[in-house]
Amino acid sequence: MRPIQLIKSTSLTLRLTATTASTPTSVRRLPPCRPFSATPSRFITPRKIKKPLLLPGAAGVPETTPLPLLESSPLAALMRRRDPFRTGLIARKKGMTALFDAKGIRIPCTILQIDRCQVMSNKTGQDHGYWAVQVGAGERHPENVTKPMLGHFAACETSPKQIVKEFRIRDERGLMKPGSQLKANWFRKGQLVDIRAKCKGKGFAGGMKRHGFSGQPASHGNSLMHRAMGSAGQSQGGGSRVLPGKRMAGRMGGQRVTIQMVKVLDVNNQLNTVVVKGCVPGPLEGFVTLQDARRSHPPNISTSYRSSMIRPPPPNAPKAAKIVNTAV
Repeated sequence: MRPIQLIKSTSLTLRLTATTASTPTSVRRLPPCRPFSATPSRFITPRKIKKPLLLPGAAGVPETTPLPLLESSPLAALMRRRDPFRTGLIARKKGMTALFDAKGIRIPCTILQIDRCQVMSNKTGQDHGYWAVQVGAGERHPENVTKPMLGHFAACETSPKQIVKEFRIRDERGLMKPGSQLKANWFRKGQLVDIRAKCKGKGFAGGMKRHGFSGQPASHGNSLMHRAMGSAGQSQGGGSRVLPGKRMAGRMGGQRVTIQMVKVLDVNNQLNTVVVKGCVPGPLEGFVTLQDARRSHPPNISTSYRSSMIRPPPPNAPKAAKIVNTAV
């Protein structure tokens, strides 16, 4: 065996020397290594401490520095929204039926019919603070419409509509020309949509119907307290009061309901109907709004609607000069 000898140099490097009787001494350099320390490296490395935020007007900070965006401000909430790129449609609920898929499974579905849906106007971020498209549907006699609304319909070059809704969009790429007709082929078979409608109003209801309470015993000495709610609060320990949010009897239904990620099963452009999977809130002949699902990828815009879209100018395009009438 070859004897191994460690030689320590002045440069704090380790050399390995192998000596033999027949061959001269040969030295092989090892890569430099850090000196051994009993303290873990995570305690040696200094922690990165965030610099404190200096507000405008402090020492060394000019007053023109913009303030950070607050997470609870309306602008921050608007930036967190994931609005769809396209506008939605207004349809009528016609009823429910069933379809069978390729495997023979019965799928309940709801038929929605689009009734003369047109684009009314656009809301821009520069003028209104958000991006939206105003859509109207249905038909109304001009005698039953107020004069301000008649002027609005005349400016939009549309007939008086029975219902007008706004659909928020992400940016200016979803703006459309006023008066554009929207039909059932705005959606595609197999895509996902979000459905919003006002559910049926049930009037004043008790706790068993409104919240599904089991009720009181039906026998064993119970007298006239079969469907009553029972105790509503503490006697002394809870402050002798009914806590806010307690489920009690009251008005049932009549609120806005949103169903997300609903699949479109069929689209008929001749009948102007859209068939969606499952049930839809609201009564028959009630208005329902449909828009691309926020939590899914947006579909491609149909070629028939390319001319109805307002194309935003390129960022480097020169602005058109305003014409000022100087005639007296």
